[in-house]
Amino acid sequence: MFYNPYYYPTVHPLPPYPTYLAGYPIPRTYPPVDTKIFAGSVKSFRLLMEQGSILLDRLGDTGFAKKMMSAAQQGKNTEVDQMIKSIGLKVPVITKFTPSGVNFNLTTQPTQQHPHNCCTLTVAMKWGE
Repeated sequence: MFYNPYYYPTVHPLPPYPTYLAGYPIPRTYPPVDTKIFAGSVKSFRLLMEQGSILLDRLGDTGFAKKMMSAAQQGKNTEVDQMIKSIGLKVPVITKFTPSGVNFNLTTQPTQQHPHNCCTLTVAMKWGE
C-alpha cells in the first residue's frame, strides 16, 4: 500500500469559521434599545439628587458640621451615622471618612417592581488637609 495525499492530506482543513480581514470591524448584532429601565433610573436618580440636596443643606449648618466632624475625628462612627440618620432622608446613606475628606453614598431602595437598586449618588467632599 502506498501513501496517497488525496486521501491523507498533510495539512488538516481549517474549521468553517468566517474569515475577517485585519483592520475591518467584526460585524455585531445588538438587541433593540429599550428605554424603560433607563427612564426608571432617571426618575430614581432625581430622588437621590433631592435627598442629596437635603443632606447638603444640613451639612451647611456650622453647628451640625462641627459636631459631626468632631465625632468623626474621634472615630465615633456610630455617632456620625446617627447624626446622618437624624436628618430624615428617605434613602439609605453610607458614610465613609478619612482625616482629609468624607464620602456619602446615597442609594436607591429595591422595590417589588425593581428588586435591584439602580443608582448611587456619591457626595465626596474635602474637610481637611
